[in-house]
Formats: sequence, C-alpha cells, structure tokens
Amino acid sequence: MVRTFAIIVVIVIIAAAAAGIYGWKAMQPTAASEQLVAYTLEQGTSTTSLAQELQNNGIIRSAQAFKWYLRWKDEGNQFKAGNYEFTPGMTYEQIVTKLNNADVVVPKTMKFTIPEGYTVTQIADKLSEAGFVDRDKFMKLVDDPSQFKQAREWNVPTGNGILHPLEGYLFPATYDLPIESTEEDVIANMLAGMRTNLASISDLDSKLKTRGMNLHQLLTEASLIEREVVVPAERAEVAGVIDNRIKQKMRLQIDATVQYALGKQKQRLLYSDLKIDSPYNTYLNDGLPPGPIANPGIESIKAALEPKTSEYLYYVTKKDGSGGHLFAKTYAEHQKNIETSNATSAASSGQSTDNESTGTVDGTTGTDASGTTGTE
Repeated sequence: MVRTFAIIVVIVIIAAAAAGIYGWKAMQPTAASEQLVAYTLEQGTSTTSLAQELQNNGIIRSAQAFKWYLRWKDEGNQFKAGNYEFTPGMTYEQIVTKLNNADVVVPKTMKFTIPEGYTVTQIADKLSEAGFVDRDKFMKLVDDPSQFKQAREWNVPTGNGILHPLEGYLFPATYDLPIESTEEDVIANMLAGMRTNLASISDLDSKLKTRGMNLHQLLTEASLIEREVVVPAERAEVAGVIDNRIKQKMRLQIDATVQYALGKQKQRLLYSDLKIDSPYNTYLNDGLPPGPIANPGIESIKAALEPKTSEYLYYVTKKDGSGGHLFAKTYAEHQKNIETSNATSAASSGQSTDNESTGTVDGTTGTDASGTTGTE
C-alpha cells in the first residue's frame, strides 16, 4: 500500500514537472525576427480569439499559454482596438504593454498644403516633387474633366482656348490622404474641397443669378482677385474694379493674365510680353479670360460673388511694403497714384523713379511687383 502511494506521488510529481516544463516552453517567445507582422484587433474581440489569432500569426507559441498568462496577470480588459505591428520574439509582457497602451500603427498618408492662388502646374510640380503623383498623369487628368463626376455635374467647360479645364476648380487647402491615393484620388478630393466650400456660401445659385454669371465665370474672376490681391480687405474692392471695367467695356489689362499666358512668372513684364497672342491676355482681349488663371480660396470667391460698389477703374500697388493698392476713378488720378507709388518706392530704397527701378513697362502698366491695372 505504501509502495503504491509512493509510486502515485512520483507519477504526480513527474506529471507536474512535465506540465511545468511544457508551460514554460509554451510561454517562451517565438524565434526572433525583424519581420513586422501586422495585426488588427477588432473592437469586441475576446481574449480567446485574440490569443488564437496571435498564435496563427506566429507572434506567440501557444494560445492556451497566453490565455493562462492573461488570467494570472488579470490582463485583457483594457486592450485597445486598432492596427498593430508585432515582431516575432516579443515577450508576453511586451505584447500586453503594446495592447494596453494602444501602441497602434499610424497609417502612412500623403499630407500636403496647396496655397491659395497656385496654378494647376504649380500643384503638379509640388506633388510630383514630394513623390505623391506622376506629374504627366496628373496634368493629363487636369486636362480631361470628363473623368470626374463632380466636374461633369458642374459642366466644366473645355475648348475655347482654355489651357487646363480644371484650373480654378481644385480647392487650395491642406489635404491628408492615404498614401496609396492615385492621381485621380488627389484631384477628386480637391474637387470635393471646392464643392464643400461652395456649399458653405448661402444662396450661391441666387447670388450667381443676380450677378448674371455662372460658376465658371465666378471662379475665373475669383482667380484674378487671388493673383492680384495681397491685403485681404482689398479683395472686394478689386472685384469692384474688375466689374466696373467690364461694364464700361474697358479691357481689364491685368498683368497676372499675361503671366499665365506666358506660362511663367516674371518680375517685370515688357511691352513685348503684353502682345502675346493668347485668349488669356486681357490687354488684347475684352472681358474675362476664358477660364481661371489659378485656384482661388473661398474669400476671393466670396469677393467675386459680392464685389464692393465703387467708381474705381484703376489701382496700383503702393510699393511701401504693405502690398496694398491705391485706387483711382480716373486715368489722371491713376497717374498721380503711380507717381506717389514710385516716390514711396524711391524714398524707401534711395533709388530714382525711372522706369528701370519701378519694375514697370512705362510707369503706367506693370508686373506682379507693381500690381497696376489699366492703361490708356
């Protein structure tokens, strides 16, 4: 009897030792590796399912051992759902700490900011340089609005000398898109940005009807304002000047349109530049150009929608560093404003006011630096 009991005790001890050894081995980390293993913990996943999934993914050796560990440590109630990355060889403690702290993987995105007034070519260059898009693919899509539902709904025009049909329709803002986004996705999101911002304008359709213009014309005028104005408070004032000149059948003679026609920015325009044969050249053609010359922000769009009423027909940059303009009702007043602007520039720089130093063609028309509009 005693001998039998002793044998049983020995068997129990051996079994316990074997179980302990098995449990110890089961709780050991898997073979270490630098290969990341992605795992998504869904909301409401039980610890049983979690343990089995970790085992299936090669992150732990034994689902049962991991469950025992969680019970022993009273863990599992605070695990956070999300996307994780584990590496084989992690200890139970490391795994539990990661799950408790929600040490999730932050999705890689393409985050970029498009400034107000950027052209589609500037946008393409910026995104291409960042490695987000293929420039040629991007520009090809910009030139074919029919591929985008939003553009079709807006009936974005093509032809009639329009260089890039989606110019003016890509809303300038900060975007944070999935890294795998295609050129189509980027453009679609920027079109959606324009749609959202236009929707924020109350009674847009009725205001367009009152103005006697369509969306394309609105964005075209807004783009001129965006490129001409530095001081926000002057947007509606400049919009009023544009309207007044159109109503009086005066050519707009806005230098920014010539810059767009040239396809490059120049600090100073020459007479030869003003003669460029382009429908965008508002020195040679009446009214608005055939389409936007840049992508305007919401404030410029609002200004074009509700211009300030005035009798002004001209403006010139003050050249005092403020970026503001001097406005005039008559050409004579405009000439005086140009003299004032030149004098201010000379006084601040110690230079003469001849044409070379003012950065203008003849002191009556200018460049983006001088910001004048209107010649006779």
